[in-house]
Amino acid sequence: MKKIVLVTDAWSPQVNGVVRVLLALIPILEARGYEVTVIEPGQFKTVPLPSYPEIRLALFVRRCIAKIIEELQPDAVCIVTEWSLGWAARSVCREKRIPFTTWYHSHFQLYVDVRLHGLLRPIFAFIRHFHSGATHTMVSTPSLKRNLESTGFKNLLVMPLGVDTKLFKRSTESSLPSLQKPVFVYFSRLAPEKSPEEFLKLKLPGTKLVIGDGPLRAKLEKIYGKENKFIGYKNGQELVDWLSLCDVFVFPSRTETFGLVALEALACGLPVAAHDVMGPRDIVEEGKDGYLNDDLQEA
Repeated sequence: MKKIVLVTDAWSPQVNGVVRVLLALIPILEARGYEVTVIEPGQFKTVPLPSYPEIRLALFVRRCIAKIIEELQPDAVCIVTEWSLGWAARSVCREKRIPFTTWYHSHFQLYVDVRLHGLLRPIFAFIRHFHSGATHTMVSTPSLKRNLESTGFKNLLVMPLGVDTKLFKRSTESSLPSLQKPVFVYFSRLAPEKSPEEFLKLKLPGTKLVIGDGPLRAKLEKIYGKENKFIGYKNGQELVDWLSLCDVFVFPSRTETFGLVALEALACGLPVAAHDVMGPRDIVEEGKDGYLNDDLQEA
């Protein structure tokens, strides 16, 4: 049986696209006969990420990672994130001359720039260096591949993402209360890089539903709670049931590499209103299953 080690700083109970992708991927790999070991923050001492406490950074991890890899002797090592576990695993693999792949999931430099202006270029150089040691770096779309290649990334490999359509399909049976129609929904993290406030400010008829949580929730719910219905994180069939009450998915983020939530919305029969940027542009077929516009109200 071939062994795969996945190293990720993003793992349950975090709710984000990286975690969703891994939780969907691992059973597929196991069904194909691979033994999958995940190295994740819950196995170590952690501290909360400043300004984002639901994300925890693992500390003092290098020796333990080296031991795990030495004992497992994996056939493949994939480093999924560029945080503390990712850098430690990269260092171990480089020292022991173990080939590894990486995965470019997020425009982390844009996330930082939203919070701390002026760091975009150095952070991006730092991330490019991280991926430079990999035999291949996986990306979700051809457009992301072209974008990164134009900035000096090499050895990129397109690995398309998808959703489980056995789960994500419009539900006709639900015990949830009905909402005033039409229902416009935002579902994603409530964090600066996702631009949730742009959705919350829109003047729309019917109901505006907010599915998700994050560092901005308390502030946003206090300001916009009367015009918007906040229900927190939802997962699995409960998420599908809520989406099935809705009519349009509104996606204000401008920082996506893909936007898995848009694919989940489409699978549940919701057209997407979003900006004409990477992510939505790769998923939405204009005029058929959504509209893209710099003016989100117009979309």
